[in-house]
Amino acid sequence: MACKLVILFFFVNLLMQIPKVRATVPAIVVFGDSTVDPGNNNQVSTVLKSNFEPYGRDYYGGQPTGRFSNGRIATDFISEALRIKPAIPAYLDPKYDIEDFATGVSFASAGTGYDNATSDVLSVIPFWKELEYYKEYQNKLRKHLGKDEANQRFSESLHLISIGTNDFLENYYIFPTRSSEYSVDEYQSFLIGIASNFIRELYKLGARKVVIGGLPPMGCLPLERTTNMFFGSDCIDEYNDVAKDFNKKLQGAVTELKQELGGIHLVMSSPYDKLMEMIRNPSHFGFEDAETACCGTGFFEMSYLCDNMNPFTCSDANKYVFWDAFHPTEKANAILADYVVKTTLAEFQ
Repeated sequence: MACKLVILFFFVNLLMQIPKVRATVPAIVVFGDSTVDPGNNNQVSTVLKSNFEPYGRDYYGGQPTGRFSNGRIATDFISEALRIKPAIPAYLDPKYDIEDFATGVSFASAGTGYDNATSDVLSVIPFWKELEYYKEYQNKLRKHLGKDEANQRFSESLHLISIGTNDFLENYYIFPTRSSEYSVDEYQSFLIGIASNFIRELYKLGARKVVIGGLPPMGCLPLERTTNMFFGSDCIDEYNDVAKDFNKKLQGAVTELKQELGGIHLVMSSPYDKLMEMIRNPSHFGFEDAETACCGTGFFEMSYLCDNMNPFTCSDANKYVFWDAFHPTEKANAILADYVVKTTLAEFQ
């Protein structure tokens, strides 16, 4: 009899847990740059777009969506892994409405950064504007679901932030303004201050589950290797060191914020090591090339330079870590997402 009671208790407890697991993350809300922009820049007056072929050639229906990849991006795979939906729509895409956004939405804009000066370079959506769109989205969702249910949704949703590379490669190391104002160390602290304040604002708006991404080994992006051509097209160690230093500081900020903001579930996800692993040992992941990109010559093409008129684009993107000179292929995105889901996001499931 006692044994039957134990078994009964086990199954009752298991049944009670199932809806909790499924409801742990009802939606994914995304902020950031081209690594997580599914097409918001399509609606922006900027030269930084990717809503044309061959971008998206391996996406559903072979359609370019504005994602800077041959297919899906990492946040799409994360959403699918969490059993929400296979792709996260862009907030500014007129094809979608609040019903679609209720389970996931991205406010990200390719080319943007923490620093407002970074978004000015290519006239894209500044980071602060992404937060304004989020507030607008909250009002729409409250009307759609009702205030209480919507507020509950905000607290349970996973808020993902992926941004920062452009602040260095598109801004600090290109234009003299910031580099004359700040040392690299000071600029890192300046950006992390912006990141911290952004998370505080999300917290005030009801977000309780937040993941912020660190920087990748940006000195190994094909475009940066090309600028280092006279030195054998090796990775630029200085840029990689900056990324590693930034990530350490960001982790420190995350630790402080967890102590400051009661009840927040905040973690940092770093793509650095996994992407570097793919770059150093591509064959282990089934890749043949981690130095050049699939699109065009693979050395410098991105956005409009990567179009169907370019005769050099590869036939099989799965052989490459990078799709264009700045962004990973769908296959690489899937590997990165799988790593994040099994490590950083394991505690959210």
